[in-house]
Amino acid sequence: MKVTWTALAEQQAAEAFAYIQADRPTAAVRWLDQLLAAVATLAEFPDGGRAIPEVGRPELRELIVRPYRVMYRRDPKHAFILSIRHGRRMFDEHTLES
Repeated sequence: MKVTWTALAEQQAAEAFAYIQADRPTAAVRWLDQLLAAVATLAEFPDGGRAIPEVGRPELRELIVRPYRVMYRRDPKHAFILSIRHGRRMFDEHTLES
């Protein structure tokens, strides 16, 4: 399965990294490594994440890379990384329409 990042998800990951790095550079690198490793697993295990509880649509799933939620949409041949958002942020399903 091919894994593709949306521009929004790439931007959000960069912003999260910068935010963590401002106070804890080593933790930021560790978080980024965990994020990339988690996303890489989707190529082989696209159903590895759980269904997003707030949505109720089986094709919309998420991985947790604490404290962030990695939201993605899967179809038979692709996993599209849609959003990287802090777990405490309000969730709006419309932000996943990509």
